[in-house]
Amino acid sequence: MKTPILFLHFSIVLVQLLLLLLYAATTTFATAENLTNQNNTLMNPTIRENNPSLGVVHQESFILALEQYSRAMEINQNPRQIPRSTNPDGSLKRVGPKSWTSGFFAGVLWQLHDYVATAGQQDEQEQEMWKTQAIKWTQALEEIQYVANHHDVGFMLFCSYGKGWKQLATNTSLHDNYKQVLLNGAKSLSTRFDPRVGCIQSWNHQKAWDGTEWFYPVIIDNMMNLELLFWASKESGNQTYRDIAIQHARTTMKHHYRPDSSSYHVVDYDSVTGAVLDKATYQGFADESSWARGQAWGLYGYTMSYRETGLEEFRTIALDIADYMISAPTMPEDGVPLWDYHVNQPGYTPDWDYNASAFPIIPRDTSAAAVTASALLELSTYSSSITDRETYRDYADKIIQSLASPKYSTKAGENNHFVLMHSVGSIPHGTEIDVPLVYADYYFLEALLRKQKLDQGMPLFNT
Repeated sequence: MKTPILFLHFSIVLVQLLLLLLYAATTTFATAENLTNQNNTLMNPTIRENNPSLGVVHQESFILALEQYSRAMEINQNPRQIPRSTNPDGSLKRVGPKSWTSGFFAGVLWQLHDYVATAGQQDEQEQEMWKTQAIKWTQALEEIQYVANHHDVGFMLFCSYGKGWKQLATNTSLHDNYKQVLLNGAKSLSTRFDPRVGCIQSWNHQKAWDGTEWFYPVIIDNMMNLELLFWASKESGNQTYRDIAIQHARTTMKHHYRPDSSSYHVVDYDSVTGAVLDKATYQGFADESSWARGQAWGLYGYTMSYRETGLEEFRTIALDIADYMISAPTMPEDGVPLWDYHVNQPGYTPDWDYNASAFPIIPRDTSAAAVTASALLELSTYSSSITDRETYRDYADKIIQSLASPKYSTKAGENNHFVLMHSVGSIPHGTEIDVPLVYADYYFLEALLRKQKLDQGMPLFNT
């Protein structure tokens, strides 16, 4: 009875193939209305056969991402209304270009283009479609190059324009335009550096949960913005950008980190003397706790800083942070952390109005897990110990395996067309709790692309 079934299956596949060929022959340009149909070509087993280094889980995650973001582009036509998360009523949450998360959607599209271009996909039209959409959503952020009133320019530009710049080498006009936007953004970011403090100021003013006013707050997230400065120094020849990034990393290493390599979220400085005035949290559980995404930001930031400088001090702290995270007593077996490592732990008392009964199950944060996986894959290439290299690589693989599972990855067509579920924005502020977040998808796809390169024996970065 198997032969007729196999013959029927073969016939269906053959018909699908003929339809795809007919489609390719009659369509000259990919629009948002046919993104999903075009994306069906990526379901073809041939792509998997052409990528022997890619595991099934890895490929299925990209196939899911291609389908989800194809549908997202059908629904979202205005690149100035950028998908970010899910509202409390279940509707899609969009933000404008000036949101700190505005660059991640375009960054996801650039990474999907990267995957399609390297996944054995012969359909140049498919590649062009993803590039066209990535360009569209990137160029909507052009004004951000002049933003100087906060530190998130690095997130907003380097995750969009930066990803695009790397993939547009053959398009001289756009490549040069993207370079200039990034250089202008680096200049804007550098204006927030004060040598008396030795750090880039994150926010202009903020209040701690206990009422303390911060006038020069620096948050651990800021380590992620240094990559823009390192890049700008190399591309412009301006050493100042590099010097600022190194000094910021050193000052942060001195004041943000505790002896066990856990991190404060916020350190506030006296802008005249550079003295530390306060150490606290803004999005974590308690001032002395370890906010999960903050730990991930620091790990990623110092790993990247070592890549850009070769300074041993940055490699050492990155290794120490990784060891702290991996061995944390409250780290779940699957590697997807609780939103804070010390939630409900003795000795940790929040200053904000925390209601433990509202969280009978402590939320996980897949965004923190995705950032961690991407960082660990890179860090594994910098360890001099074979054992450490394997430890970090294996742990990153475990996180990726977990995130790709039905526990954390959505079904196609659900989750407002994001890939990962169960992220946390800020529980103290009561916002974006147990929802998808676009930056979780961004770093998950980045981790998958890094894993692909390592599995193929390729370097993660071109020197």
